[in-house]
Amino acid sequence: MSDSSLRVVWVYPDLLSTYGDQGNVLVVQRRAEQRGLDVQRVDVRSDQAVPTSGDIYFIGGGEDRPQRLAAERLARDGGLQRAVDNGALVFSVCAGYQILGHEFVNDQGERQPGLGLLDVVSTRGAGARCVGDVLADVDERLHLPQLTGFENHQGITHLGPTARPLARVRFGQGNGTADGTEGAWHDTVFGTYMHGPVLARNPLIADLLVKLALDVNALPPVDDRWYEALRAERIAAATQPA
Repeated sequence: MSDSSLRVVWVYPDLLSTYGDQGNVLVVQRRAEQRGLDVQRVDVRSDQAVPTSGDIYFIGGGEDRPQRLAAERLARDGGLQRAVDNGALVFSVCAGYQILGHEFVNDQGERQPGLGLLDVVSTRGAGARCVGDVLADVDERLHLPQLTGFENHQGITHLGPTARPLARVRFGQGNGTADGTEGAWHDTVFGTYMHGPVLARNPLIADLLVKLALDVNALPPVDDRWYEALRAERIAAATQPA
């Protein structure tokens, strides 16, 4: 696969990069390079235009005000929407996940339009924050093992009819709704509340993104001992009695 290349775009690292979410970019880059792929990484600050020629776009979490600013600038820019129209993948976390939906509640307590790339609506929960480790069963269509991650959010995200749950929660809160869903996905757009960074805990999701970007069914094997040790540790932590 040495003749293949991958363009990875990290969107607004100056606004949305809390809880180590930049690690998701690093994991995809590393796992692609281990397969002999030429990876071009592009970090796009919030005062720059979002390129439309990327293969995989990453949007991380952030505080309420940076989230509002990011949503406003992405809407004005339009590059991410055009990239998705061209078939690009998007992997979003927490605040980034909410931005991809139809609307969310911003730092001023107002309902703010999102990008509409996922059929979800996010509100603000009235109770305690959702904080802690999560263990969830991934949508069977994605053919992935259990999802493990760390959540820290006040948001509640409701899925519309065209959004599929990324996973169903066993431990933790996920989307914070009574149906026990976590995250959402539709076609080439994925969203989750999981930090960790989530792709370090779930490397096969990283591999799925690479396969979808390259339109291949399989990738050469790599040494997963470190990842599997981390997964086992975090799954055990999530399932231990309080």
